Amino acid sequence: MDVDVIIVGAGPTGLMLGCELALAGVRTRIVERRAAPQRDSRALSLHPRSVELMDQRGLLDRFLPQGRPVPGWHFAQLPTRLDFSRLDTRHGYTLFIAQARTEALLARRAHELGAEIVRGHEVVRLSQDDDGVQAQVRGPGGAETVRARYAVGCDGGRSVVRQAAGIAFPGTDETLTGMLGDFAVMDSDPAVLDAARAGGVLVAPLEDGVTRLVLLDPDRIRVPSAEPVTLEEFREALRRLCGSDFGVGEPRWLSRFGNATRLADHYRSGRLLLAGDAAHIHFPAAGQGLNTGLQDAMNLGWKLAATVHGWAPPGLLDSYDTERRPVGQAVTENTEIQTLLAELTLVREYRRPAAALRRLLDDLLRMDEVNRTLASRISALSTVYRPTEPGADPLVGRRMPDIGIKAGGHATRLYDLLPPARFVHLDLTGDPESSAAVTRGWGPRISAVAVNAHDEHADLRGITEVLVRPDGHVAWATRATDTAARSGERRAALTAWAGTPL
Repeated sequence: MDVDVIIVGAGPTGLMLGCELALAGVRTRIVERRAAPQRDSRALSLHPRSVELMDQRGLLDRFLPQGRPVPGWHFAQLPTRLDFSRLDTRHGYTLFIAQARTEALLARRAHELGAEIVRGHEVVRLSQDDDGVQAQVRGPGGAETVRARYAVGCDGGRSVVRQAAGIAFPGTDETLTGMLGDFAVMDSDPAVLDAARAGGVLVAPLEDGVTRLVLLDPDRIRVPSAEPVTLEEFREALRRLCGSDFGVGEPRWLSRFGNATRLADHYRSGRLLLAGDAAHIHFPAAGQGLNTGLQDAMNLGWKLAATVHGWAPPGLLDSYDTERRPVGQAVTENTEIQTLLAELTLVREYRRPAAALRRLLDDLLRMDEVNRTLASRISALSTVYRPTEPGADPLVGRRMPDIGIKAGGHATRLYDLLPPARFVHLDLTGDPESSAAVTRGWGPRISAVAVNAHDEHADLRGITEVLVRPDGHVAWATRATDTAARSGERRAALTAWAGTPL
């Protein structure tokens, strides 16, 4: 084999996956058809769960200085914002950061870990057999054939990998489109910006004095997304919506985007897998696309690495589809809801009832429980991977809270234990003999910690042991007090997740 895994696409999802695989010692090659890294800002946010993922891998200190924390976020552009600051996380904010910076930071980390990134090359054909995958890669020097054990498509809505795998991509075609523009010149008077927002335009200050404007123009929502946006078209739309074009000029980027929504029938076919936009596309409502892709990669990375290294228990790799496809479905559904609300507002005969519906929904968002529920969903903090085994503890499948702990006389927190991407076994009774027994059985796959003291957390009341997965979700937990029973449960759970003992 030339490599263990070939990743097609060096966007945020492909780069994150490359980091995860290389961290686990998997020989990884990322193939990207663009010759140079992405320079357009495109997506602009890392939501709370994605920020947590960076924290879990020790990367947050690289990301925070490059972005700006924003505690509130939008749902369907309603006036009342989702309040991330009140969620159960150390990172109750969206990190406002350009996609280009996210990609640059992840690419640097992938290089550090030994992943190979090949730009200006395109995978044009893929096939698989019982032993591996064969990819025909075309570059400036001609074509070559790369042999790998697995291939992962992180190559967007027109994924070559998905087509080669024969995975259906059902959904709906676009029914409306919007426009966005990044402008170096614009009247920056606060009253002007308020007027733009009052006209339904999303205004987002970027770097170096550039301002992003995003709008839905009722007169242009049926224009196909493939048709390029012109500066004059954008100016005319602003005049119709706001009465002024605000002096916009020197566009750095103009784009038209649509609401085509599709979800892959499954995320795996043999040795071919999908992640990010190759598995799900939707309207960019609430900025969820990039974040969902990063979380796909975090879920898949350690499972694929375990499979490559030969210790994955039966069904582990298949659990990627089982766990992540429902998340993709939930995201596509909530973006469709937001898009429908926007479309009704724009269609003349529905404007009055649509305005009333928006007022009603905005009133609901002022209710703490409603706001918190939607904020948890959009931030992905509420993501739960439902266990298949009967009688599992309610904590199983949920993201483990980043509790502060004291172990061996040292104070730390859970996320400080996760950068190596191993399982972490927490014995909350502080029994060092029990903790050491886990280490002896599974060696470097599991970091075992006898916890002498920890932060109080409602989810952990009565819990005596927790097995935390490499992606920060709970694999197993027990409230048993009988040592013998706990030992038997532990061995079965560890074998189910971390394979047979060494």
